[in-house]
Order: sequence, then structure tokens, then C-alpha cells
Amino acid sequence: MKILVYPHDLKMGGSQMNAIEIAAAVQGQGHDVVVFGQPGPLVEYIGDLGLEFIESPAVRRRPSLAAAKKLRHLVESRSVEVLHGYEWPPSLECHLAARQKEGPAVVSTVMSMAVAPFLPASLPLTVGTHQIAAVEQASGRSAVTVLEPPVDVTRNRPGLRLDQDSFRMRWGIRPGAQVVVIVSRLAYQLKLEGIFSAIDVVSGLARGRDVQLLIVGDGPARAEVTCRAEQTNSSHDRKVVLLTGELDDPRAAYDIGDVCLGMGGSALRAMAFAKPLVVQGELGFWELLTPVSVDRFLWQGWYGVGQDKERGRAQLGRILSELLTNPACRAELGEYGLSLVRDRFSLERAADTQIGIYSKALRDRTTFAAAPNTDWRAAARFVNYEGRRLLARWTGREASDDFNSRPIAARASLVGRNAP
Repeated sequence: MKILVYPHDLKMGGSQMNAIEIAAAVQGQGHDVVVFGQPGPLVEYIGDLGLEFIESPAVRRRPSLAAAKKLRHLVESRSVEVLHGYEWPPSLECHLAARQKEGPAVVSTVMSMAVAPFLPASLPLTVGTHQIAAVEQASGRSAVTVLEPPVDVTRNRPGLRLDQDSFRMRWGIRPGAQVVVIVSRLAYQLKLEGIFSAIDVVSGLARGRDVQLLIVGDGPARAEVTCRAEQTNSSHDRKVVLLTGELDDPRAAYDIGDVCLGMGGSALRAMAFAKPLVVQGELGFWELLTPVSVDRFLWQGWYGVGQDKERGRAQLGRILSELLTNPACRAELGEYGLSLVRDRFSLERAADTQIGIYSKALRDRTTFAAAPNTDWRAAARFVNYEGRRLLARWTGREASDDFNSRPIAARASLVGRNAP
């Protein structure tokens, strides 16, 4: 198959990493894959994995007619059979590019915490959790597949030569200090509340033990996180909270941690390094991954919603205190997470599933002319969405992370269950 993969951008992020790594694994099984998009930090990684990169036109508004036009040209000049958009803007642009007789198959992957309601129902959809799939199927979508975020367990594993000594020296990690690690985008939605809670909890623990919190990542909330970290360090007269900013290769951070906090793909990468994982969510959600708690995460994804921020901080404090004083428990839970990732979340398994999705989409592809009703309904919903977003911008209430600000897990009553 000739496949074009189109991530929503090429900055560091879980959805983008999934898109690129799965694309490389699919190419490794004998298919012709190119990656399309706006240049960004991940372009070098695309080349390192042996993938061809094609630059899209400059994008100002989404969906972009210029991007759709370039995609249509590539379909014709390269005989592309499958257009694969990640998240709603590329998915709509791929859909627009394929609106022609005998057009390519189009598939969409959404790794956000909820699916945009204006994605056409005729579009084959892949989501990251069984809970989101259930909601989409209940809304009338029939072509919904679950593909859990994969991990390259060859590049992410214990025992790699990652030069921990140099990493510790560069970022000010004290010899003998225990390290709690967060690798995360510093975003207002989903992330910031948990990062602040982790800073406060580790600050409290640091009064009685030598522990440091290592935060890896960048984003719109960096100034707020930096300010909170500086205030914490000043109160201790030593560095308790360390900020690295964005790292092109954060593997050494996972490798150096005694405990990792995280959600989504970051949580899975921590498990791949055999680290005990505390899953981060919102409204005070913190839960330790164990054989007892795992079913919840396999259903709703590596995320959750609590009920009280203060209670959540206390819960995180108890979990970290127990883990940091119990090396045997850390080792046991780390091995459990590593085994789970290798058995269920490997990149090879994800590539097999993705190839199956492409093959089915080619067999079942639907042209625009064959599905006008779903397209017009989707267009009406998009106009409604744009109107509400414009109103929110005027009133200062716009959510910067779009559908991640309205996660399905926070609306579990829609499907009436919390575990499989």
C-alpha cells in the first residue's frame, strides 16, 4: 500500500509520536509510507526512522484548503491509496482531498480525550480507549477501532546506555537523591493542575528526605510552572524541583526516575523503563498502577477524574511516601508495568492493527457522492463549533487544548460504566 500519514503538528507530543512511530513500523512491513505536515522538531526524528517527509503549505485556519489541495496533488502524483489524518484538522483536510470519484481511502485517528462531533460519520475512526469507542458507537458511528497508544519497546527499555551521570550533572540532580519524574507538555488543560499538585507534594516530602521532582517538557504554562518551582526551591534553600524544558530525547529522564507520574503515552513509556507508575488525571486523580487498578486504565485510558484536589494531593503524598521507602515494592510494580507494555502495547502489535485498518478502509471506501448526508451533517456541526469558539474567544473562555478540555472520562455516565 502507498500511505500518507498526516500528524496534526510536528512538535513533541504523544499523538505525533504515535503517528510517526507507527508509520515507521508499517513501512518496516513492506509498505510505502510518507509523512506530511508543517515542519517542527520531530522532522529530524522522521528522517532518523527512515521515513520521507513532505512539507505542507503554511496553515492559518483549519481545515486548510491549501493543505487539502496539496494532498490531492500528492494523491495524483504519487498514487497514494490511503490518507491518514491524526486529530480532527488533518482528518478533515484528508477527507476534503479525497472528495472525488475513485479517490483514496481516508482514515482518522483521534488520540485526544474526546472526538470532535463534526468528523463525518462515514470516516473510519481509530481512538485510543475502549471508553471513547463505546461513546462513538453509541452516537451512531459504525467504523470505530481501538488502537491503544503503542510503545517502541526496543528504543524504550531498561538497560540502555543513556549516561545517567552526565544527565544528573547537567540538570542538578544530587548524588543519592531519589527522583520523581514527570514528562509532560506544560499545558493549562489536563496537565497544569496535576503538575502543581506534584510540586506541592514533593515539596512536603522533601522536608524529611532527599527527593527531587524532575519536570521535562514545555508548553504555554511554562511561566507558571517555573514560578511555582522557584518559589518551592527558595523555601527549601536547595533545588527540589528541576525543570529541563523540552528534550528531543527524554529517555534518560524516565531511566533515572525512582517513580514516574504521568498520563497517556508518557505513562506507557515510564512503564517501558520498568518504573512504578502513578497515573495522573484531573480534580485530584492520582492512582498507582497495580494488578488491581489496571482494568480501569485499560477501559478509560491512562487518565482519570477525581472528586477533590486536596484529597488528591493527600493521596499522592501517601503513594509517593510508601514507594520511596519501599524499594522492593518499586521493583515489583516496575516489572509488572514492563511486562504489561511488552505484552499489550508493543509497536509491532500496533503496526499489525494499523495495517488491518488500512486494508479494511480500502475495501470499504466511500466517496463523497455516496455519503452526502453525513458530510452535510458534519459541516453543520462544524459551523456550530466555529460559532461557539468565536463566542468563547470574545468572552475570554476559549480552551487552548480544544477537545482535551472536555474528556470523555469526565463524562463516564454517558456509557454507564467505569471498567470493562
